[in-house]
Amino acid sequence: MVCLLVMVGILCVTPRLSVQAASLDDSDLAGETQERTYINEPGSAQTREELSQLNIANNLTVTTYDDGNGQVNGNLRILLTLTMLSLAPTLLIMLTSFTRIIIVLHFTRAALNTQTAPPNQVLIGLALFLTYFIMRPTLTQVYQEAVVPLEEGTITQEEFFETGVKPFREFMYKQTQTRDVQMFLDISGEEWDGTLDGISLSVLVPSFIVGELRRAFIIGFVIYIPFIVIDMVVASTLMSMGMMMLPPTTISMPFKILLFVLADGWNLVIMQTVGTFYR
Repeated sequence: MVCLLVMVGILCVTPRLSVQAASLDDSDLAGETQERTYINEPGSAQTREELSQLNIANNLTVTTYDDGNGQVNGNLRILLTLTMLSLAPTLLIMLTSFTRIIIVLHFTRAALNTQTAPPNQVLIGLALFLTYFIMRPTLTQVYQEAVVPLEEGTITQEEFFETGVKPFREFMYKQTQTRDVQMFLDISGEEWDGTLDGISLSVLVPSFIVGELRRAFIIGFVIYIPFIVIDMVVASTLMSMGMMMLPPTTISMPFKILLFVLADGWNLVIMQTVGTFYR
């Protein structure tokens, strides 16, 4: 929210505005004709009826070109950037490795039965940094092949979006199973030639998300196995000792933490989770 307010403030105090009233200079008119299209001179209305009449010259003109190169100028680009910020959380969660990592971390905390340790803020922060580590080659490719040419004016906005989404498509395609893609293609009734270019983004994204959920739950199940064994041993021991009123989780949690520390659990979990994106 703070970043959004700062960007809005920058947009408001920018001295060059691309939204302005129509100029009286005929050179600013659009089209091939030099004849004006307004009915009355601007500011000549004397009554309410005259003011309500259509007068095109009193409308606002939005300048969408920067120095005649056909590109959106800086002010409108800031406005579009602010609009894209609202979609950033969704893109971060759905088009990157964030989903798999955060689910595995939550499974790890639940298996340890430590309730809120580590807290959600720590898990989300760790997942964000791991996501940046994994997605760094993809982000670098997007910057070099899409952002830099756009700033230099060598590509258009349409080419920018096509080039910018291509590295993300390649990343998702490597992590997506064929059966997931085929499932969504069967639902939509589309045909597939077996290549990446033959998959639309509307099919590739949900296929990638389903695959991420499946792998995250598989990793979570593997993490749970040693801790379930500890719970069963503790519960059997307490039952044989006749200590029915003592919750087994109270006794098993210290042993879980001890096992996790001795095995360097965080290193194993993070290494194996990150390693699944490079296999």
